Amino acid sequence: MNNIQLDQQNRLKHFLGIEGLKRPILIDILNTAASFLSIDAKSVKKAPILRGKTIINLFFEPSTRTRTTFELAAKRLSADVLNFNIDTSSSSKG
Repeated sequence: MNNIQLDQQNRLKHFLGIEGLKRPILIDILNTAASFLSIDAKSVKKAPILRGKTIINLFFEPSTRTRTTFELAAKRLSADVLNFNIDTSSSSKG
């Protein structure tokens, strides 16, 4: 069975959910998450993982809490963030 989350070498390329992922990949995800616990204890909660990258948040349903959570996570990883507001875009004009 082909899992769209994995590349040709069965490495994780997208994380959409845990269904269909093998134990070693899940353990790697948990180990990576655990490595970020120390960041929360720092006075400046930043990691350079996404420095120089831009994250674009696009939500088609209004959800301030979800949008701000995604924005905060990206900024803590040192990414630049662009929030695309669908209510003021041309798609809302028809």
